[in-house]
Amino acid sequence: MTLDNIKSVYFVGIGGIGMSAIARYFLHIGLTVGGYDRTPSALTEKLSEEGAHIHYEENVDLIPEACKDKETTLVIYTPAIPAQHKELVYFQQGGFEIQKRAQVLGTLTRTLKGLCAAGTHGKTTTSSMAAHLLHQSHVDCNAFLGGITKNYGTNYILSEQSPYVVIEADEFDRSFHWLTPYATVITSTDADHLDIYGTEEAYLESFRKYTSLIQPGGFLVMHTGLKMQPNTQEGVTTYTYSIEEGDFHAENIRIGNGEIRFDLISPLGNIKDINLGVPVTVNIDNGIAAMALAQIAGATEEEIRRGMETFSGVDRRFDFRVRRPDMVYLSDYAHHPAEIKQAMLSIKQLYEGRRIKVIFQPHLYTRTRDFYKDFADALSLVDDVVVTDIYPARELPIEGVTSDLIYDNLRPGIQKRKCKKEEVLDIVREGGFDVLVTLGAGDLEDYSGEIAKILA
Repeated sequence: MTLDNIKSVYFVGIGGIGMSAIARYFLHIGLTVGGYDRTPSALTEKLSEEGAHIHYEENVDLIPEACKDKETTLVIYTPAIPAQHKELVYFQQGGFEIQKRAQVLGTLTRTLKGLCAAGTHGKTTTSSMAAHLLHQSHVDCNAFLGGITKNYGTNYILSEQSPYVVIEADEFDRSFHWLTPYATVITSTDADHLDIYGTEEAYLESFRKYTSLIQPGGFLVMHTGLKMQPNTQEGVTTYTYSIEEGDFHAENIRIGNGEIRFDLISPLGNIKDINLGVPVTVNIDNGIAAMALAQIAGATEEEIRRGMETFSGVDRRFDFRVRRPDMVYLSDYAHHPAEIKQAMLSIKQLYEGRRIKVIFQPHLYTRTRDFYKDFADALSLVDDVVVTDIYPARELPIEGVTSDLIYDNLRPGIQKRKCKKEEVLDIVREGGFDVLVTLGAGDLEDYSGEIAKILA
């Protein structure tokens, strides 16, 4: 099946960030779109308003008739959907064309020039920055992102004329192996998803294979110091980057008065006096990677400088919900120890001398089991830590694995506390902090609006 003979598309798990972006693409080009998700959300409601037929009960009878013709229907599913899901089984037994989201994105990277951001962490912000830089430039782009950009209120950008598509390349379930990038950034390769990969070596090998998929004549932009050794095809240009060294790096960094400014040193042309729209130090790294992709695609110096200054960020990535002289509250999606360490260091630098409280909701039993000591070390960089119960997502409990593993390994002497998610609002009301950070990829985010009201 090719994109040319598809008339309808059905999504099993349509409400996810990545799935909903592709659903919007197919709606835009005029196809019938249907889908199932477990619960309604702002994303599914928006898709329904745009014409998608969505239901929330696992029931074959609720699948739109237009999506029951196997000759003209493409079925897309997310790996988070259980194999025994009734609707997925119906399509499998009916002989439908069934693809993972990543397979569809792979088709797009062969139809358009794929500019991809891969890595254990930083890929959502980097890809969103790159998409903004290009969309507001003369180059423009299509984009399928892993977060809702504040500039556009969506995780999806469509261009009628640009040959480029920006894609967040996800290593979960080896999804990024379906892609054929024209240019890709690799931000980091800190071991993760060991429930899928088993060992760090297998995780690194997966990234190595990903580098072999870059098109001849394309580009690899790797962060310095990665354990992974690339395996690119002949004709691929490889660059390195980081804040302090590499082919792309920053010089003349100035931090103060709520701003971060720096100069980009680049083999494709230096750019002076860049002003970070979201001024946290980790975004210097992300910004360098995004600007490298934008320069490869042909954005000009002035377009890149303007784009960096006007980038407003991504929901749940250093997402400031309250920002006053006396009180700051930000929500962050960080759920890997390396991400949390970066977040803690950035926040301590921004708010030196302020009382910082962090509330962390661990994500997945396997990730907690594999990295609990690293989580404790990263959280111990601040002096006041609250740890909630684990958010299980797709997993069943593992005997002996609870958030106590993290709590018990926190640095002696810091103020620490365990709680259930439902107790978080009461802890916020107690106060005793100038800066509050909620961390994690789970449903603690559901309370962020109420937390902001309490602090406002």
